[in-house]
Amino acid sequence: MNRTVDVLVVGAGPAGLAAAARLATAGAGRVEVLEREAAAGGVPRHCARPGFGADALGRALDGPAYARRAVREAVRAGASVRTGVSATGWAGPLTMDVTAPTGLERVRARAVVLATGARERPRSARLVPGTRPSGVLTTGELQRTVLRFGPRREHLGRRAVVVGGDPVARAAVRTLRAAGVEVAAVVTGLPSPAVAFAGVPVLAGTVVSELLGRGRLTGVAVRGEDGRTGVLRCDTVVFTGDWIPDHELVRARGLPLDPGTRGPVTDHGFRTAEPGVFAVGNLLRGAEPALVAAAEGRAVAEAVLERLDGRPWPAAGVPVTTAGPLRWVTPGLLGPDGAPLLVRPERRLVRPVLTVTQDGAPLRRERLSGTLVPWRSVRLGTRWTSGVDLAAGPVTVDAEE
Repeated sequence: MNRTVDVLVVGAGPAGLAAAARLATAGAGRVEVLEREAAAGGVPRHCARPGFGADALGRALDGPAYARRAVREAVRAGASVRTGVSATGWAGPLTMDVTAPTGLERVRARAVVLATGARERPRSARLVPGTRPSGVLTTGELQRTVLRFGPRREHLGRRAVVVGGDPVARAAVRTLRAAGVEVAAVVTGLPSPAVAFAGVPVLAGTVVSELLGRGRLTGVAVRGEDGRTGVLRCDTVVFTGDWIPDHELVRARGLPLDPGTRGPVTDHGFRTAEPGVFAVGNLLRGAEPALVAAAEGRAVAEAVLERLDGRPWPAAGVPVTTAGPLRWVTPGLLGPDGAPLLVRPERRLVRPVLTVTQDGAPLRRERLSGTLVPWRSVRLGTRWTSGVDLAAGPVTVDAEE
């Protein structure tokens, strides 16, 4: 089946649904959202905890309620949200091959918004050796198991080890303890955990070096920075954090990837190197909160509408890179008016001095009053990048303590 739409949004998480709602409201024509899972809403569907804003009456929203509201707003605006439908590849510029329950489709659009999100690296991608026993999960798999079967120990094990030291790890600990699972320890490679884990032993500066057991996990081998090793007995291990963008469609189209984020390179309007193709949300750099991803979904609508109105695709801007203890920065391209930047460090930085330079010439230098941490981004306003010269070299963001 060959079909044509005005805007095709791939991914029905916070960013994709927000983009679809804003575009449909603005009269962008036929806006269609594709979601490969059976239900729309993205990661928040599995997060049964507050922290997702509030409803019209000021009541705190948990993840599932937030996801339902996002879907409802997109549909009410006039967007078509299709679940159980996967975009499997590209058939040409702005044309995608799609697999749906009704069969194969080829969908051509005037603009494509990629909002495929991010995922946690599984055990295999973290290169943790051992056999392949059951009981090895990521946070997302843990949440999906609870969503499907409820907080029951027969599905989650009796004694668990959580790998990670940030708020995602704390959420995993809470989920396990609510299910009656004993958490033997939290293992983190950080010098100290990012958050408190009340009542749970924390092994800082430690890594899981091997999984033990056949059939079902029986324990994990751990190694500290001093080289000492040990074994933690458990039947479940949950690997948390360490996000990577779901960038398969980006790579299939040959779009440039940012070496720091592993997401597609975009400019301040979320435009990729392919005219008509946009990328938003956690596809750009791994995990930011749902509210940040949704804000980017709403923001991309302006650039998409310009595309639909026939405005020319802007020339590539000036590349932005990081140096020193900074892990990544987005967007990866800057225009003459500059743009806000999201920056994330490799390690904890206490009251660092941030500098933005172009060809060695300073654009801005300022000491921050707070602390930068590896699990949270800092936003730099447009004043940091004003005065960028399109004819000059890359812009570099650096930090020093």
